[in-house]
Amino acid sequence: MTTHTFNTGAARKGPVLDRRASPLIKTVFYAVLAVGLSYMFFSLRSDLDDSNAATTTWAPYILLSVALVIALGFEFVNGFHDTANAVATVIYTHSLPAHVAVMWSGAFNFLGVLTSSGAVAFGIIALLPVELILQVGSSAGFAMIFALLIAAIIWNLATWSLGLPASSSHTLIGSIIGVGVANAWMSGRDSTSGVDWGQAAKVGYALLLSPLIGFVCAALVLLTLRHLVKTRELFQAPEGNTPPPFWIRGLLILTCTGVSFAHGSNDGQKGMGLIMLILIGTLPMAYALNRAIPEQQTQQFVALAQVTQQALIKAEPKAPTEDPRKHLERFLIDHKPIPALVPALAALVGDIGEQVKTYGSLDRVPPRASSNVRNDMYLASEAIRVMEKDKVVTFDADTRDKLKAFSDYISEATRFIPPWVKVAVALALGLGTLVGWKRIVVTVGERIGKAHLTYAQGASAETVAMLTIAAADMYGLPVSTTHVLSSGVAGSMAANGSGLQMRTVRNLMLAWVLTLPAAIALSAGLYWLFMQFV
Repeated sequence: MTTHTFNTGAARKGPVLDRRASPLIKTVFYAVLAVGLSYMFFSLRSDLDDSNAATTTWAPYILLSVALVIALGFEFVNGFHDTANAVATVIYTHSLPAHVAVMWSGAFNFLGVLTSSGAVAFGIIALLPVELILQVGSSAGFAMIFALLIAAIIWNLATWSLGLPASSSHTLIGSIIGVGVANAWMSGRDSTSGVDWGQAAKVGYALLLSPLIGFVCAALVLLTLRHLVKTRELFQAPEGNTPPPFWIRGLLILTCTGVSFAHGSNDGQKGMGLIMLILIGTLPMAYALNRAIPEQQTQQFVALAQVTQQALIKAEPKAPTEDPRKHLERFLIDHKPIPALVPALAALVGDIGEQVKTYGSLDRVPPRASSNVRNDMYLASEAIRVMEKDKVVTFDADTRDKLKAFSDYISEATRFIPPWVKVAVALALGLGTLVGWKRIVVTVGERIGKAHLTYAQGASAETVAMLTIAAADMYGLPVSTTHVLSSGVAGSMAANGSGLQMRTVRNLMLAWVLTLPAAIALSAGLYWLFMQFV
């Protein structure tokens, strides 16, 4: 790709991108890495000891190790692929030296992951085929996880090598769809039945709209600044390597910090959700259920399950003709109303309540029964969600309230993320930020517009990206930091009349268009290949 040379005069120079970190920084880096890895190891060991589960083979640990390396590898690549967008504006406005900006961004990516809610993590899982989630510890379950993660890593590395800021979120969604399509096709079903297209559309809208929001809103913010702020240097390119005025520099660093934090909070969760699937598949005795829920709360759930079952029976007093689990699984695969759907849900809700009542608390569920109890809870929760979303059945207000309370407890019992998983993802994403960032930074800083990035343009693009990603995180939607920030830079260039380098814009749009089909094809092919040998 040809680099455009800015016509900005001899006094203006590009930022220094090759300065090495000092020995002190390297020492801190290795110390944080050692502490994080030690915490992960001892936490994992403690969880296994607390679960009282005796294992007679090393196979689960080998599978766990391989899967964790791949999952954390995805987050590592995500770090240097996506986070470069957050630092490009502060580097090219000389607000921070490149090596300081990258370390600063890495630190706030780390903090963003640690404080994330987990909503995005389980929104991603909802896209996966229900039958593979229920059998996540089987060969098909591991083929699914390996295929979608390896496909995402391959595409991210390919676009990174070309300096194209493609979206890791976009890539992962495509990989998930590819696995779903391949699984349905290999099972002899219509390939479109392998994906929850309603949930995929919800995610797709977020990914589609985010770059448009970035472009338009960044342009509007820049035009508003031009109207309200009369400080001339705000709209001029930097002179030499001189930092901007104090207040402008503070604003740019603040927005870089916000984008980094929001990126960690949103993108880090995608790896968390997949790691939880890996843990549930390999070590269900420790991670299938949240054993930290108090016994008193568990007893309240037993009573809630009983009244919820009675409300469903009252709504449709008809017994299912077969195992209720088969009814609900078929409903979740096809997303079409089936006979005895409500009675099947009532029977499963009652069965879950009886199982929990028998054990007394989730902490006392035997290791061998943990997967079965969790699968029942997942089936019931997903059936309730899809029935409500698709308006398959209309319940009265009291029944809806009971179903919501029942689902909320199941979410707490099954949708949890141990602190050490957050630390692992935070380390991978934060460390990835420190490696390989330069290619994408140069593209965003030099190859989108025909003129050097001004302070106002950098602040406009970063502010819009920060607020967009934070809002998406609040609503549990995965959006692309890459798309929002790079389109924000393009929008600010267009609004400023600086002009766009159309070759770069075309390449960015091509990567945007090709990411989804390429990821689908890669993951579908890898899933088929793994299923031949696993």
